[in-house]
Amino acid sequence: MKKLSALMIAAALVVGAVSLQPSSRGGEVVEAATLSQIEKEIAAANKQIREAERRAAEAARQMQNAEQQQQTITRKKEDVAAEINSLMKEIDKVSIEQAKKQAEKDAKQEELVQTGKDLEEAEKRVVEREALMEERMRMMYTNGFVSYMDVLFSATSFSDFLDRFDALQTILDSDRDMVAKLKEDKEVVALKKVQVEAQFAELEAINQELMLKHADLVKKESEKEVLIASYNAQVEELSEAIEESEVISEEQEKLLVALAAKVSKLQAEKNRIKNPYTGGKLAMPIKDSYRVSSNFGTRVHPITGKKHTHTGIDFAAPQGTAIYAAESGVVIVSQNWSGYGNCIIIDHGNGLWTLYGHIRNGGLLVDVGDQVDRGDKIAEVGSTGNSTGPHLHFEVRKNEVPVNPGGYLK
Repeated sequence: MKKLSALMIAAALVVGAVSLQPSSRGGEVVEAATLSQIEKEIAAANKQIREAERRAAEAARQMQNAEQQQQTITRKKEDVAAEINSLMKEIDKVSIEQAKKQAEKDAKQEELVQTGKDLEEAEKRVVEREALMEERMRMMYTNGFVSYMDVLFSATSFSDFLDRFDALQTILDSDRDMVAKLKEDKEVVALKKVQVEAQFAELEAINQELMLKHADLVKKESEKEVLIASYNAQVEELSEAIEESEVISEEQEKLLVALAAKVSKLQAEKNRIKNPYTGGKLAMPIKDSYRVSSNFGTRVHPITGKKHTHTGIDFAAPQGTAIYAAESGVVIVSQNWSGYGNCIIIDHGNGLWTLYGHIRNGGLLVDVGDQVDRGDKIAEVGSTGNSTGPHLHFEVRKNEVPVNPGGYLK
């Protein structure tokens, strides 16, 4: 809506500027009234220009601030994204460590189960051996040493006696060693069980610590994601602000162009009214090293070969030869214009224009709206447009209709 309204204003200004061209006057009173009105409109347009420039500058400042904020937030977002990447790597490391410790814990669990079984078997063997020893002790207590003595005294010889004694001694020593060994095995297995339980508890503690660390990292990663989302929302808001500022800036620029065009036309009309051409001889538009190569009137076109009306005088001259204003006035055209190539038209007032064609590239020395004086250098000879060589095509137009320049130059 803002953009449309600005364009409508610009169009209205341009239309207003065009409508200011007076078609006729009834005397000095009318001219004075028109000049006064033009000056008022120039002042009003200049005021609008200053306001448009202020708004454009404000929009540019806001856009610059928004862009700076956007850059700052983008850098922050990049930093947070890097932190998230680091957290994700840390989470992966902790997850791998968790899996490793869980595997170790599972292995210790199996080892603990096996050690428990070994301990139960050792305890069972000790109990069984101790029961056997107790049975023998009861037999000895019940029967005394008779049985052993019977064994000894039933020997057939002294040598047999010694052999039987040694055998009985070996049996008793073996029983004692077996019991001692079993008790020792039991103690070793019991110690191993304590160690495995301690290792299992340590692994469990480490695993719990890793779980807490993993949960903390996941929480931090989630918080960073929320922060990224916040930054994205801010960047989007700033992008909208930048876009809005750009629209405002474009609107103001178009308005400034329209206002400048209006002021230019008003100024030209003002100059035309104040300094009208009142007749008399025009100055030569070219002074050095020239020759008239074609006069005003019917001729054969040098390019098409057909007869046509030549609307001006051609002055052949070297490339870059200076071209001068034939009379004081306001520049109303300064650009490449159809077959004329680079062209300048000066409005001298009272419906009199002079046209200068085929100016070389880079040879346009005045701009639209410029006030020039008679004899000012305005351009340089060239061969742009429909031209067979360097020359100045010079026209005089009365109420926009080409007339013979010879009557104004002589």
